[in-house]
Amino acid sequence: MSIKHQFRRSFASIAAAAAASDFPSLSSSTRTYYLNYPRLLSACKHLNHLLQIHAQIIVSGFNHHPSITHLINLYSFFHKCDLARSVFDSTPDPPRILWNSMIRAYTRSKQHNEALEMYCCMVEKGLEPDKYTFTFVLKACTGSLKLQQGILIHEEIARRELECDPFIGTGLVDMYSKMGDLKSARVVFDNMPERDVVAWNAMIAGLSQSEDPCEAVDFFRSMQLVGVEPSSASLLNLFPGICKLSNIELCRSIHGYVFRRDFGSAVSNGLIDLYSKCGDVDVARKVFDQMVGRDDVSWGTMMAGYAHNGCFVEVMELFDNMKLGNMKINKVSAVSGFLAAAELRDLEKGKEIHDCAVQQMIDSDVLVATPLMVMYAKCGKTEKAKQLFWGLQGRDLVAWSAIIAALVQTGYPEEAFSLFREMQNKNLKPNRVTLKSILPACAELSLLKLGKSIHCFTIKADMDSDLPTRTALVSMYAKCGFFTAALTIFSRMSSRDIVTWNALINGYTQIGDPYNAIEMFYKLRFSAVNPDSGTMVGVVPACALLNDLDQGICIHGLIVKLGFESDCHVKNALIDMYAKCGSFPSAEFLFNKTNFTKDEVSWNIIIAAYMQNGHPKEAISAFHQMRLENFHPNSVTFVSVLPAAAYLAALRKGMAFHACIIQMGFLSNTLVGNSLIDMYSKCGQLDYSEKFFNEMGHKDTVSWNAMLSGYAVHGHVDRTIGLFSLMQESQVQIDSVSFVSVLSACRHAGLVEEGRRIFHSMSDKYHIRPDLEHYACMVDLLGRAGLFDETLDFIKGMPLEPDAGLWGALLGSCRMHSNVKLAEVALDRLVKLEPRNPAHFVVLSSIYAQSGRWADAGKARSKMNDLGLKKTPGCSWVELKNKVHAFRAGDKSHPQLESMHSLWNTLLEKMEKMGYVPDRSCVLQNVEEEDKEVFLYSHSERLAITFALLNTQPESTIQIVKNLRVCTDCHTTTKFISKITRRRIIVRDANRFHHFEDGICSCNDYW
Repeated sequence: MSIKHQFRRSFASIAAAAAASDFPSLSSSTRTYYLNYPRLLSACKHLNHLLQIHAQIIVSGFNHHPSITHLINLYSFFHKCDLARSVFDSTPDPPRILWNSMIRAYTRSKQHNEALEMYCCMVEKGLEPDKYTFTFVLKACTGSLKLQQGILIHEEIARRELECDPFIGTGLVDMYSKMGDLKSARVVFDNMPERDVVAWNAMIAGLSQSEDPCEAVDFFRSMQLVGVEPSSASLLNLFPGICKLSNIELCRSIHGYVFRRDFGSAVSNGLIDLYSKCGDVDVARKVFDQMVGRDDVSWGTMMAGYAHNGCFVEVMELFDNMKLGNMKINKVSAVSGFLAAAELRDLEKGKEIHDCAVQQMIDSDVLVATPLMVMYAKCGKTEKAKQLFWGLQGRDLVAWSAIIAALVQTGYPEEAFSLFREMQNKNLKPNRVTLKSILPACAELSLLKLGKSIHCFTIKADMDSDLPTRTALVSMYAKCGFFTAALTIFSRMSSRDIVTWNALINGYTQIGDPYNAIEMFYKLRFSAVNPDSGTMVGVVPACALLNDLDQGICIHGLIVKLGFESDCHVKNALIDMYAKCGSFPSAEFLFNKTNFTKDEVSWNIIIAAYMQNGHPKEAISAFHQMRLENFHPNSVTFVSVLPAAAYLAALRKGMAFHACIIQMGFLSNTLVGNSLIDMYSKCGQLDYSEKFFNEMGHKDTVSWNAMLSGYAVHGHVDRTIGLFSLMQESQVQIDSVSFVSVLSACRHAGLVEEGRRIFHSMSDKYHIRPDLEHYACMVDLLGRAGLFDETLDFIKGMPLEPDAGLWGALLGSCRMHSNVKLAEVALDRLVKLEPRNPAHFVVLSSIYAQSGRWADAGKARSKMNDLGLKKTPGCSWVELKNKVHAFRAGDKSHPQLESMHSLWNTLLEKMEKMGYVPDRSCVLQNVEEEDKEVFLYSHSERLAITFALLNTQPESTIQIVKNLRVCTDCHTTTKFISKITRRRIIVRDANRFHHFEDGICSCNDYW
């Protein structure tokens, strides 16, 4: 056989190495030295030494077949199949033993296809394979998963009557078992005249991977009954079957068997893995702790066990202990560490493990690099993750699927789609895992059409029959709101697991259909499938959507009964449900329980709950406590806490949050940006809102609506309408919220014609059906203008039943024009709709008082008292030096009260000289006129203004927030004060902002 050019070059380099080496020269007789080659080769432990010996053999012209065979075997041991092949190809007419050695070398290096090619070439050249040839070739068939070729080789073995050979028989059993043909494996096994422990082990390994792993357990018992003593391999082959059965009693039985014998660390490591996968990680840890001479495999297995059971903190603790003990991490421990860092979003620890992986030179291995890039993606470092991905050599489908799934899970579905398209451009065919990874992105982006395309692909590629793929399709269709398709797939499934049921329950909840979510839950309860924690996470929010506290309490009881209450996600759902269903003390109690292990979501929920239940100060305190406990706020945290700063008009707090947002890299997040626009406008800093809006990189409809609302609440009707027009020109999608803001601006400014035109354009031009909020805006607009006949006709012509908001708007208009008769009609409707709301009686009492009907005013207040209702006390607050100072009407407890009274008397004297006359109709009590003035002078906003005047620099702007609508007299008073003190005073009441400057208010006395 001729020597190929590349092999000549290889030998030339080897010979050159020999010349330069310190290997002894051929000084003794040639024959004596030739006899030393086998001894030297047997003693060879390093590749460099082997190369030197090989070079001397080439130089000496030695051609002894056993030594050549030894050379090939040694090169394959060092995974240098190219050099082994060069030795083979340089040998004239290689005998069968060399062919066998070469086939074995390829098989050992997992180059199975090359091994099979060598076998075919050997047969073509007329060499007769022997039992060793078939032993090696069967391993190659097994490694390459080529069953048909294996069957053909089996026929050759049968023709030569070699099936009875224990090595060949075992090889056949192993091949058929690993390729899932257990029937053929069993036939071969039963026909073997002698079955050693290796043959039994091969059969056990195959049965452990079968659909019925109980047979593996039976086989393990049978081998002992026939007198075959199980080996370590027997147990290690059996363990995967027991893991499939998840039978903890069987685990204990096997553990007892192992305990009575000495099987070494490999089986102990297997026991750790076995207990972990059967869900008893505590016993796994006991096995680990009791092991003598733990190695890196032991540590890696224990870390993997913790990761498998979601105990990610424990994974990190083991990693730290490994470092303290100077243990080297292996691939398994690195993978587990990256998984834990990803789930805990612990970027620093992830980087530390990355450094260790680099030191051990395992970071470039695709098995390690895949979870490494997933860790960076889940920790928010998507660019780093993509950099690692593109730098990964030998990217396989697992790596593609992993990065796509990670991007979807961390909120980057567009990036995931980009990679999915890139994968297709590289002609890589997606597998089931890839498709299950990309389907959630379709749901995230509501890309139903693309989801349908992927569904079609799964059908054409025959990938739609397995349970996980069908479940992913059900979930995708459900989240896209296409329940017809979701239910069709669901009903056609021959078997459904809990994940499938959860997909439908969660889908209904997420689209706001709690009735069907609850119905599916009860259908699940009547099925043979048991709910899990994921089910509860889906059904508890359905109770919140229904505002059904009783149903929620029943579900909570079931959660306790089934043992899911300790699950963090379930407890988060319960806290949210209680907060939204009006049982906030229950929500607080669950959150503050000492055994509750909180996460970022827990803090986000309680912050939002405080805000929803009217506790903005507590929401801000919870945010600070969250940071003190070393939790990292995310974008949802800021979206939840910024409204608290907005409600309190706590500008300094809001700006501190803004700084934190910049520091943590959330400034580009559109949801956070929208919250900042809203916060600044409600804190009176409309110019900040405008600046941020103009600088936003990506604006959505909510961004535009937030700015529209800001302009409207500050009374800038021209800017509101101008921005609305720009919104249309910019092709931004206008929604119903956009119209609420524009109509609100029109009603604040009294632009009746403009309001009518915009209202009608909703249905005529934009095909948006007006809802009750839009009708309430129009009632308020027409009523404020005194067009009561048109207002009543408008209400009668409504296609919707008027709600409390609409009748409340009419009642407010009646107060503005002292229309007692219509106010009584409005109150009659309001009492039926909101019998427990005292504000309506207060407004009617105010209208009676303005009309001088004190008896009727008294009756209205008496009726309110008879119903056990109390007027919401007026409260105003001002933020000074990062602290909020609150005042109630008639407050006499403030330490600076005397100074405040003195300042007020000075201001009052100046105001009276300028023509100020108190509007006593703003006092609802029927008392002496002098007493009415005292009541007026103690209104909360006046106390707040005098306090601010005393404690701020001259000419600085004062900003006050009031929880109720500012009364007429206080409005007049504030105008006078702004002129006297030359201060700009901003007052945010329950309806809008009033900007007072030099005796003039921005509302033009129309509010």
